[in-house]
Amino acid sequence: MTAVGVGPHPKPWPSDPRLDPVLLAEGDRRNVADRYRYWRVEAIRDDLAARARPLHVAVENLQHDFNIGSIVRTANAFGVRAVHVVGRRRWNRRGAMMTETYLDVRHHPDMEAFAGWAADEQVPIVGVDNLPGASDLRDVCLPRACVLLLGQEGPGLTETAREAAAAIASIPQVGSTRSINAGAAAAIGMWEWVRRWDRG
Repeated sequence: MTAVGVGPHPKPWPSDPRLDPVLLAEGDRRNVADRYRYWRVEAIRDDLAARARPLHVAVENLQHDFNIGSIVRTANAFGVRAVHVVGRRRWNRRGAMMTETYLDVRHHPDMEAFAGWAADEQVPIVGVDNLPGASDLRDVCLPRACVLLLGQEGPGLTETAREAAAAIASIPQVGSTRSINAGAAAAIGMWEWVRRWDRG
């Protein structure tokens, strides 16, 4: 099995303050992009925050949704500014693969609190769900600064979430299943935002 990452850095070590002396000495086997090899966690967080896109992702967490970890990992990959967990504070971090360490993950106790945050920040909420009357994601307005809101796996967006959203976007499907996994839906929504706004 091929080892992940890199071994100890050859001496003399670089003097870059972003680098972690322990990682330089012992090697860096973390699941990070090569440009962040040997960097301190705080330095990676700061760099990602400085380059984050004006896109947020939120998910209702009513039943300890296992998709949240996957959503956090994908949000990290796409350079999302923050992930918002609405409802239960606890979520399954296994699927995040430690990416939550480098990303801003915020908690809101309920949909009212989250909607208040979005209003204060002037960030429109775009729900992603295959609901009757929802607009095709390819046609719906996705502002450059916005938040994609996903519902709980299974029941989808709550009525309170639907009322808070400026628009509801559906992902076109042609198969026999009535819906796709919330983590996959979030990834498609993020990709569509990147396709429109930031291909770099």
